[in-house]
Amino acid sequence: MRTKSVLTVLFGSMLFLACSLSSEEIASLAAKGYYDHLINGEYEQFLEGKDGLDRNAAEDYWKQLLDNCHQYIRQQETAHRGISEVRVVSAKNDTLQNYMNVFLVLCFGDSTNEEIVVPMVEREGRWKMK
Repeated sequence: MRTKSVLTVLFGSMLFLACSLSSEEIASLAAKGYYDHLINGEYEQFLEGKDGLDRNAAEDYWKQLLDNCHQYIRQQETAHRGISEVRVVSAKNDTLQNYMNVFLVLCFGDSTNEEIVVPMVEREGRWKMK
């Protein structure tokens, strides 16, 4: 019985936190999550975060996209000793274009950083990379 009440409190807390986050925060967490998948070699999960990219796309096309992800990570390992961390800087809503620009910093293994902008769009309640 005690485990059930702990799970109920935990679930309620998570629901409260999710409801209290702004659109900017949710889009930022989604963008960071997709890039975390990328640097962890979880290329399919990264690609599933792309808007308009259907998992049921032609098999050759999907394989090529997976290969591109792998090649990008290998390139960063050679150039910068890999990507060690992804950090959220900020997010800015572009109401004219109807998407959110999320600013991330890629932290490389050689102590250099690169700021990138990830345009995010909300589709059916889920934030996806544009």
